[in-house]
Amino acid sequence: MVHTPSGPRTVAIVGPFGTGKTTLFEAMLAAAGTPLARAAPRGGHEPRMAHTRFMDEPWALIDCPGSVECAHAAAHALSVADLALLVIDPSPARALAAAPLLHAIGDLGLPFLVFINRIDTMAEPMREIIGALQPHAPCPLVQRELPIRTGDQVTGFIDVISERAYHYGTEASTGAPPPDLAAPEAEARADLVEILADHDDALLEKLIEDQSVSSAEIYARLRQEQADHLVAGVLFGAADRGWGIFRLWKALRHDTPSAGQTAAQRGIAAEGAPLAQVFHTLHAGQGGKLSWARIWRGPLKDGTILNGARVGGVWQNPAGEAARVTEAQTGDIVALGRLEAATTGSLLGDTPPPNLAIPTPPPPVHALAIAARERRDDVRLSGALQKLLEESPALSVVHDADTGETLLAGPGELQLRAALERLSTGFGVPVTSHPPAIAYRESIRQPITQHGRLKRQTGGHGQFADVKLHIAPLPRGTGFRFVDRIVGGAVPRNYIPAVAAGAEEAAKKGAFGHQVVDIEVTLTDGSYHDVDSSEMAFKSATRQAMAEAFPKAEPVLLEPVDHVTVTVPSPYSAATQRLLTARRGQILGYDEHPGRPGWDDVQALVPQSDLFGMIIELRSLTMGLGSYTRRFDHLAELHGKAAAQVRAAAG
Repeated sequence: MVHTPSGPRTVAIVGPFGTGKTTLFEAMLAAAGTPLARAAPRGGHEPRMAHTRFMDEPWALIDCPGSVECAHAAAHALSVADLALLVIDPSPARALAAAPLLHAIGDLGLPFLVFINRIDTMAEPMREIIGALQPHAPCPLVQRELPIRTGDQVTGFIDVISERAYHYGTEASTGAPPPDLAAPEAEARADLVEILADHDDALLEKLIEDQSVSSAEIYARLRQEQADHLVAGVLFGAADRGWGIFRLWKALRHDTPSAGQTAAQRGIAAEGAPLAQVFHTLHAGQGGKLSWARIWRGPLKDGTILNGARVGGVWQNPAGEAARVTEAQTGDIVALGRLEAATTGSLLGDTPPPNLAIPTPPPPVHALAIAARERRDDVRLSGALQKLLEESPALSVVHDADTGETLLAGPGELQLRAALERLSTGFGVPVTSHPPAIAYRESIRQPITQHGRLKRQTGGHGQFADVKLHIAPLPRGTGFRFVDRIVGGAVPRNYIPAVAAGAEEAAKKGAFGHQVVDIEVTLTDGSYHDVDSSEMAFKSATRQAMAEAFPKAEPVLLEPVDHVTVTVPSPYSAATQRLLTARRGQILGYDEHPGRPGWDDVQALVPQSDLFGMIIELRSLTMGLGSYTRRFDHLAELHGKAAAQVRAAAG
């Protein structure tokens, strides 16, 4: 077996939440001789980097967060990795949870291995686990190991390529497979070779002629096809017991492409000035801003000028702890200091290739209205939010002009709660939060003519204005319209713009306290005084007329309704429709999600007030896999108890 040592290589460890991914991360570092100085946090929302050496070769491991709410962080790490290591449970029922990660890996064209963790708890045949995962994988999955059982316990494995047996504990070879497993092992080996032969005419010819295929031939072909994204190997073990870790490292050593191969696949020339790509940003208190980056082309020294800024320090994480280095080599994962203008996804260097974009985070599906707990922290909150968005690009902050609230939005409740904690403990700005207010509107059902008159004498010039307005409903979605029908100079031309402005201002607050829309206000008549009339007087008279007219014109409350597209695995489509109906949703239909067989898009119209918290229920219903997008569709009349509650809240 030929192995060509390479420079630094990077593996992104991904997997659904709860699969033991972080335990595997720690076990791999321990097996390489550099155990973590401190245990990795469980349930973290950000990737964790560590550097180590295995068989005297440098490696960077990225432990990606497993929560579906942090999928963007995992995608960013995958985009700079040489290989993805997907960790799953030994359960066919749980295989579906890995589907989004497999789609992300496939979209990036990234080589990957699958590691079935907790093999000591496996209750189903290995073929069933792989079979449940295969429909979601971008390429065929090939079984590289076969479990050895003693009674009900898994005690070792057979390498189906080398045809040798190993026992857990020492993982030393015990020779040929046990006689009772010789047939299953031969079948698994034949299946693997048959899949590899699909892309190798010479290997296919050997199969047709029933010639033997050596282990060296299989290893070489497997390595090539994995690099070309044509197959992905499946291994297993138990990270908490240290089972299968050394064998996993050996597979990574042989099958992970070099940094140069990965760069070439992304269109990066080997020669040229330093080129780096930021995939994670961290504000480290007194340490300042750190930009974690992949060095696509090096070397890159401390103090190098990148995009007009000087690098203020280069760090790696041996044993998970920061250590300053003088320079980074091609392929390294490092933290670069003091690059204030760099953001996640930034390309640092000259003439970057066009196909190095970091995946764009999905649209937010959950939001909270936030405010500084202490008014004196308002200015500091603005700066803290800017840093927070640099660290977590999936978050967004918007000021809602309709409600006056500042909204923090993101991929889910847990991510937002972590963001609030980060604002408080990381940036020293405690905040309060509550569900966002809904921007209700009002309109009227009946046209009405209303007279407005202002006459005041305060000594000297008084105030006088007289208007007659006709206010009528318009079709939904029209907005506000002002019409001038004055004839004969009843209201001088120079005062008519003031009447229009006064009508529009008055429409900002109707009978129920909300903005009035879809009305036409027509100025039909009026009078004025040569001395006492003014623009302000006509504005005031108009506002008075509008305020008196709204309660008489059969006012109605309007609520915003969104068009919602919910994407779920097909088995959950019916339950998703029931969920939407329970939230006053009107089902429009469903169809297969484009480019993702086995997934559906369920379309519905749902009131905005019923969307808050829906993502929590949807993910609970769909093993964390459901997601949705939304866009404003229309305003609809709100009746009954719901309308009464909104009116009562408005006072």
